[in-house]
Amino acid sequence: MSTTLGTADGFQLPSLPASELAQQYGTPLFVYEADVLTAQYQGLRSRLDDSVEIFYSLKANPNVAVCQLLYRLGAGAEVSSLAELAIAQRAGVAADRTIFLGPGKSEAELSACARGEVGLLIAESLAELDHYDELVAAAGRNAHVLLRVNPEFSVKGAGLTMGGKPRQFGIDEAELLACGPVAGRWPHLRVVGIQAYMGTRILTESVVAANTERILALSERITERLGCPLDVVDIGGGLGVAYFDGERDLDPTVLTDEVNAIVRAFHARHPDTRVLMELGRYLTATAGTYIVTVRYVKESFGEPFAIADGGTNHHMAAVGTGSFARRNFPVALLNRAAPLDNRPWNVSGPLCTPNDLLVKKAALPRLRPGDLVGIARSGAYGPSASPGLFLSHGFPAEVMVLDGTPHLVRLRDGVDDLVSKQLTIEDF
Repeated sequence: MSTTLGTADGFQLPSLPASELAQQYGTPLFVYEADVLTAQYQGLRSRLDDSVEIFYSLKANPNVAVCQLLYRLGAGAEVSSLAELAIAQRAGVAADRTIFLGPGKSEAELSACARGEVGLLIAESLAELDHYDELVAAAGRNAHVLLRVNPEFSVKGAGLTMGGKPRQFGIDEAELLACGPVAGRWPHLRVVGIQAYMGTRILTESVVAANTERILALSERITERLGCPLDVVDIGGGLGVAYFDGERDLDPTVLTDEVNAIVRAFHARHPDTRVLMELGRYLTATAGTYIVTVRYVKESFGEPFAIADGGTNHHMAAVGTGSFARRNFPVALLNRAAPLDNRPWNVSGPLCTPNDLLVKKAALPRLRPGDLVGIARSGAYGPSASPGLFLSHGFPAEVMVLDGTPHLVRLRDGVDDLVSKQLTIEDF
């Protein structure tokens, strides 16, 4: 039988001993490797046509240090809430390098955009444009907007399809084509292009390329019909990373060879048009590991279970949310070398639900209390996509390893953090 320690079938795990990290910061714990973040960004940036601007989607991981590192490397910020906007600002991201999108923007969010705290607002409905024009006028300004289009076509090969069918996102292509010229319709807004986001977790280079080509053609078609300039086109992104058996990571060389040719042909027709790409998971997923400590070991109906101190309350994505079948992220025993057990293991968290299984029937050594288990590729959609208040455990600490030194980049929630914001009947 094979032996495992610090590897999960070759996937990146913490560069520092997990036992030292756990002793210093406790568990559950997310660990982000700055070197991996840097390599992932630069590996694409160095190959991608210089004219394509990369914007980091904070929804994947809104940690301010992660955003700050990517911004210093050259990425802008794509935000979808006031808190994400504040995180980007705290990370030093300039307003003109920030875009704001989302289908249900609040009054406060639109007002922040109207005050000039972002460079571009991506509008998701005609009603939103009407209201935003009023807010921009009240702020005594003019503003640039992109129209998010829900195209009539859809993309195949995405883990989750975002367009080409009834969706809450964007304005249907047919509705835009029928609305006529937009010049003067919103006196304080200048429509400068379009955005489309067709799908997520795409793992085929040709699908990304075809998606890019169709969105660029859509931008030409829409802006010509609306009589507005094509100053900017946001091609979305959706670049995936491999998590499961049978999947492979995108090859950045193959990907950029195909995408660059399409972008350059587009720029031959529109040399001054900015092309934006939004990336979240692709930039951060491979850099993160979620570390939990085994508290108890038990057997149920012949299957071994390790009960850990963290679970889906911190890492719902690891259970395959959005997938048709339950599959495991790469997993490893981190604190000791041991042969794989002849039985697959289940690792659960502390929640009172049978759905709280971090890994199900995974190849692992025989686990025991005190062991550290790591879930690799956990740098995206961990805390940001998990029910952190279920059973009121709160969110874990987060650490970034920079130049070989660990740094705490998010404090662990304590009981007071969760209770102090609540009011009793006597407080009424």
